[in-house]
Amino acid sequence: MKIALLGYGKMGQIIERFALERGHEVVLKISIDNTEDLTTSNLAKADVAIDFSAPDAALSNIYACFDANVPVVVGTTGWYGQLQEVKNECLSRNNSLLYGSNFSIGVNLFFHINKVMAKLMNDYPAYEVQVEEIHHTQKLDSPSGTAMTIAEGIIEQMDRKTEWVNELVGTQFDDIVKKDQLLIESLRIENVPGTHTVLYSSEVDEIELKHTAHNRAGFALGAVVAAEWLQNKQGFYNIADIFNFK
Repeated sequence: MKIALLGYGKMGQIIERFALERGHEVVLKISIDNTEDLTTSNLAKADVAIDFSAPDAALSNIYACFDANVPVVVGTTGWYGQLQEVKNECLSRNNSLLYGSNFSIGVNLFFHINKVMAKLMNDYPAYEVQVEEIHHTQKLDSPSGTAMTIAEGIIEQMDRKTEWVNELVGTQFDDIVKKDQLLIESLRIENVPGTHTVLYSSEVDEIELKHTAHNRAGFALGAVVAAEWLQNKQGFYNIADIFNFK
């Protein structure tokens, strides 16, 4: 494939390495220093685009890909408030988009296990549940998209939780967490690629589900695999569509 990389920071560079190792060609690299090169004609040289940019750039990048009729894999989070709008636009224009809060194979297995666990714990109200996410200090959004996906998986399976609330540790948090709310605690610590924990606690014991990323390589490889999957498809997809979970 010929790939356009939208966002050529640390993640983009690792994605490039995996793409080249798997026999692909990178024909366009867009960073903060050359945004003027993000044109329809330049994008049209690619078979697929991979976006790992920033929340404030993701929407314009997506629509640029739609204009160029180039399938796009979106690993950037922080734009999900416009998800339905983007889906409608994608489908009405017969474009192709695959998005995900995390492209790591291990994390997507974790998402599935998290839902199974929440369904089991729905029958045991003595257990309170919360989510914790830790990322590097350069991460711009809070909570992480991965933490939101985890929280939404719990809410989907658990009758006693109806919405999540976020506390960014180290900033002011005045809210009292209600019984039907699921707390996501976010911490920002130097040089942490990503750690996500689901904690079930009762008066007698605790159960902890945890995923720890050692580096960004899993995210990058998953993005390339997703691009390979999306090529020659039309439609609006989530990373979960790649996996065959029963």
